[in-house]
Amino acid sequence: MTIILTNDDGIDAPGIRALSKALGGEGIIVAPKEPHSGCGHRVTTYKPIHLEKRSSTEYSVDGTPADCTRIAVKHLEKETKWVLSGINAGGNLGVDIYISGTVAAVREAAIHGIPGIAISHWIKRPLTINWELASKWTAKVLNLLWDKPLEKGSFWNVNLPHLEINSPDPEIVFCEHSTDPLPVDYRVEGDLLYYQGEYAKRQRSPGTDVDVCFSGNIAITLMKL
Repeated sequence: MTIILTNDDGIDAPGIRALSKALGGEGIIVAPKEPHSGCGHRVTTYKPIHLEKRSSTEYSVDGTPADCTRIAVKHLEKETKWVLSGINAGGNLGVDIYISGTVAAVREAAIHGIPGIAISHWIKRPLTINWELASKWTAKVLNLLWDKPLEKGSFWNVNLPHLEINSPDPEIVFCEHSTDPLPVDYRVEGDLLYYQGEYAKRQRSPGTDVDVCFSGNIAITLMKL
């Protein structure tokens, strides 16, 4: 079974290595050369895309996450069975799905009829991500989702919580995604506007993915095109 691994943090980010570890080293990495966080579903059609083969199972793409999926399933591995994206350093909850390059990579897979799973790790500052733990939780989630039926044109969006050291393992909760807006605020300096919305202060409608993840559990939402 051919599994493509990609992300939006870049091919050298620790999250994609943690994802590979969760798969026991299986899968083919086709990931962006540079970080593309927050690029949404942007694709490159106006210029050539440089593709570097680093090894038989690893390719660096000078493009976006959606570009990586397109190149993987239409050029490199036409028999791809799954596309996994992550583990993103930062949450992709609720309306983040429209901004996220991580989610766009699996949405692109769904457009081509290939199932996918986007995995992100919320950051609760000042804590730092424990990638070993993230890999462990991801392996548990993947083992659960492999056997879940997934209709064509659908994909899973997973968000891992950020817990204090020695906290109990989180529960896995299937939930709906929030449609509440992100906190938007700007600091103005002359003609310049600096975004300063505070992610952790977003609305937490009960039972939504934001509420589940912020409450310390793993939020899984089923998304459809």
